[in-house]
Amino acid sequence: MEEVLLNEGFAQGFNYALTIAVAISVLFTVFLLTLPSQYNPFHDSPPLPAGSATTRARNDNGIKKNWRKGGTTHVVVLGDIGRSPRMQYHAISIAKNGGRVYLIGYVESEIHPQILSDSRITVVPIAPAPAFLRQSSRALFPVIAPLKALWQAGSLYWALCYRAVHPGRWMLVQNPPSIPTLAVASLVCLFRNTRLVCDWHNFGYTILALKLGPKHPLVWISAFYERFFSRLAISHLTVTHAMKDVLEKQFGIKGALTLHDRPVSSFHPISEQERAAFLQRLPETAPFAENLLPSAKEMWKLITSSTSWTPDEDFQILLDALTAYSAQAGSNPKLPKLLVLITGKGPLKEHYLTKIRKNPLSHVLIRTAWLTPEDYALLLASADMGVSLHTSSSGVDLPMKVVDLFGAGTPVLAHKFQALGELVKEGENGLGFSHSEELSDLIVKVFQDDVLLEKLKDGALRESKHRWDDEWDSVAGKLLKLV
Repeated sequence: MEEVLLNEGFAQGFNYALTIAVAISVLFTVFLLTLPSQYNPFHDSPPLPAGSATTRARNDNGIKKNWRKGGTTHVVVLGDIGRSPRMQYHAISIAKNGGRVYLIGYVESEIHPQILSDSRITVVPIAPAPAFLRQSSRALFPVIAPLKALWQAGSLYWALCYRAVHPGRWMLVQNPPSIPTLAVASLVCLFRNTRLVCDWHNFGYTILALKLGPKHPLVWISAFYERFFSRLAISHLTVTHAMKDVLEKQFGIKGALTLHDRPVSSFHPISEQERAAFLQRLPETAPFAENLLPSAKEMWKLITSSTSWTPDEDFQILLDALTAYSAQAGSNPKLPKLLVLITGKGPLKEHYLTKIRKNPLSHVLIRTAWLTPEDYALLLASADMGVSLHTSSSGVDLPMKVVDLFGAGTPVLAHKFQALGELVKEGENGLGFSHSEELSDLIVKVFQDDVLLEKLKDGALRESKHRWDDEWDSVAGKLLKLV
């Protein structure tokens, strides 16, 4: 009897094992049969133009004339495309130099109009994670984060392999976020015979450390993951020389190329007539436009700051500085009143707006706005001063908002950190601060000294002559063999 039971148990176990083996074999076969197409330079053809027959004919001639075989590139950002200006600029530059582009990311805000109108650029939206996976609770983070990463990995893999129809010679990936972007991109590049280029904006593990603390196990795992998968890329771009040094010394990555952020043509200085027309048109500035013009009897100054309302941009610093300034302006008639216009969206916005409403200031008005790209560029050019609260989790990245302000010819007061000197020249095009008291002192110093303000303005105008196209062509254009 025992022998019969043993034989039956063995047979049952064998059947289970055989079933599992067959299932794995079937899944593996399906996986092999559905692998995405590989990049083949001999099959790289120009994109089809869009529009009417006349428009298609015109676009077709322009595309074929400019077309560069081997220029098909997947530009990837696991974030909102509209809030990723550098990756949008990459896409525009690649298309401008004759390449086809698949711009892959979340579509949550307005995308640059030049991208939407270019037949060479195809936007591939990534499916957003369900609402319950987008919670910001620190207590639930260890549970939600892995589930969200799995969702993102699946949706990113699908977009890169199947929704981006033509395989690319290049895949240009923004980092961070590192998880799961780098692993998925590396796998897809292996399948599609694509060359992976990592565009470093910051380090994913240092951003995670802001949320969990630098000694948290997940931060250590994230750092190991980022170091391992980043080495699978064949080339690297960094936003600063300081970041390039970190890659070499801490990651063992040599030969990275520094591609500084520079403004595109939409950010440029404007005339006094253009400034007056814009201030009178914009709802947030229209009631105060007369006081913001040079001919005003009671002179006001316009300060602007763009913030993502996140912990790495502590808005409380600006709020405390403006409170201190308001107190000084009450007893100092030489100091102008300030209109402070804050742009951007983020999780801490309502928290700070509640504080502002509860404590109105006598000589400072704070307003918020969400602007179109065109109006945002005009706002920066209309401001007397810009403020950057970016503190950098790593110390070696640079805030794009400062680049845009310089493009518009507007000087900057910026929070100090390690790499800031690669962009802001102290006393020439801006000034740095470390805390709210110092920021308040700088606002007073600048606005009661017309000579200093004019000097900083002249420095910002000189800086506005450095442009994205020149920087991109000499670095990324040569790397991608498009220039």
